[in-house]
Amino acid sequence: MQNSGIIRNRRKILSSIKNARAFIKIIDEFGSFDNYIWDFVNHTPIQNSFNSINDIPAKTELSEKISKDLKKRGFSFVGPTIIYAFMQAVGIVNDHQVGCFRHEECRKMADE
Repeated sequence: MQNSGIIRNRRKILSSIKNARAFIKIIDEFGSFDNYIWDFVNHTPIQNSFNSINDIPAKTELSEKISKDLKKRGFSFVGPTIIYAFMQAVGIVNDHQVGCFRHEECRKMADE
């Protein structure tokens, strides 16, 4: 806990261990975490059409649902805002603004 290059918060360290164990259980049940997480959207990305960054939510009903399910499975530090950011990062939700060049590119990739 003295190394400044690593997590020093005891709860976060214990959470990482706990989450790793829960992650393995999901893999055992679903074959992969990918299968588990994409099942929530029927393996089809959500295509939003936001015009302004102010329209993009910090969390959604779906991120709340996933957060609750992960917590039920033993995960911690997985609130709905963190989960929504994860959903954006992995492409489950396309929140690029309509005017952004990536919006259409991501929409097309989802159609493939």
